[in-house]
Amino acid sequence: MTLLEVKDLSLTIEGKTIFKDVNFKVSKGEIHALIGVNGCGKSSIASVLMGLISPTKGSIFLAGEDVTNVSITDRAKRGLTLAWQEPTRFEGISVKQYLELSGKTKDMIQIRNALNAVGLLPSLYLSRKVDKSLSGGERKRIELASVFLLKPKIAILDEIDSGVDYIAIEQVLETVKSIASKGSVLLITHQEEFLKIANVATLICNGIVLRTGNPNEISKYYKYECAFCDDEERRKNPLEEFLNVTG
Repeated sequence: MTLLEVKDLSLTIEGKTIFKDVNFKVSKGEIHALIGVNGCGKSSIASVLMGLISPTKGSIFLAGEDVTNVSITDRAKRGLTLAWQEPTRFEGISVKQYLELSGKTKDMIQIRNALNAVGLLPSLYLSRKVDKSLSGGERKRIELASVFLLKPKIAILDEIDSGVDYIAIEQVLETVKSIASKGSVLLITHQEEFLKIANVATLICNGIVLRTGNPNEISKYYKYECAFCDDEERRKNPLEEFLNVTG
């Protein structure tokens, strides 16, 4: 069953093309990785999917329903959630209060389980404030715990490794798999390593989808994408260059 479908999605801002004619699907129970180097348009796609920015053209479907012009609130009610690349700080509230609000539960067993799932000891973090006293990696994992509690139909996870130490990454990836087991995940990343937990991957360069398919196969092409996406002249037509390099 397809839970999320993107059709010919494009975004142009002040005459600059951010991404163009993007197409992919995310099925129920699937981890779909959207991979590409920094600055290729991945986070902008996430913002459009969540309704933070209106696309220049194209359509977005959730469980077969066109939500292209639906509000952020209504998308959330339909089960779409976005975990930010840079989590928001909330001055004055505790981690417990944040998880109660964002996770929509006061069940302390569930809240403790969510923190444990992302590698944070409840005894050390429940009373901590969600503010600048937390590191970026800690805030990232707390936000992921809130997504875990929500059990969304589709979770868009933008650069979940941002600020997270190497030791915690494996635990975070296990949490992503748990979230996907109850819905689906669009995993936005520039880390080739994260393809190991994906069922499907879409490779994007300079706002253009180059290839969608088996993560192992996509991994083989990613190094070529990096090679010419950093070259200003060659990235003007990434699809043509990609075909030239890969044959």
